[in-house]
Amino acid sequence: MAVVEVAEKQIRLTNPSAIRETLGAIGIDYERWDADEARVSPESSEAEILAAYLPEIERLKAAGGYVTADVINIVPSTPNLDALLDKFNKEHWHDEDEIRFIVKGHGLFHIAPKDGPVVSIEMEAGDLIRVPRGTLHWFNLCGDRTVRAIRLFQDPAGWTPHYTGSGLDSKFRPLCFSARAIVESL
Repeated sequence: MAVVEVAEKQIRLTNPSAIRETLGAIGIDYERWDADEARVSPESSEAEILAAYLPEIERLKAAGGYVTADVINIVPSTPNLDALLDKFNKEHWHDEDEIRFIVKGHGLFHIAPKDGPVVSIEMEAGDLIRVPRGTLHWFNLCGDRTVRAIRLFQDPAGWTPHYTGSGLDSKFRPLCFSARAIVESL
């Protein structure tokens, strides 16, 4: 389950209802999907993962105009991992929504609302967020440097990051804060 922190306000949330309410107030949709290994193994192929979540994917496609979905798989041995992560770990925005459903591993989204403090969302298997187009954000991996996620796109070519160059991302440590993520990275 996700953990949400608003460091500036010393807030930490683990209750799903409170997380949905807090994220909803800044325009971020949050859902929990079944990520039980009886449904799909984290080692399943991309096709198996997409088939296992087809009803949920089709619901999101119909609601948001998404036309394609894929599975991204990042592990510590991913070639050019640091260069790949540099595309995500600086504050940016997109011309389309960014949807992520975590199948395996952990990730840390930082959302920078226009009228409030940065909200950090540590996600794990079963967590889904929708970051609306134009929302300032960035993403870091947790210490285990592993994430497998379903992504949905409105443009079949995928999204393009538009970097702000604000430097805000450098003021936040790219460390996950749940005990589970810390233990798994050891």
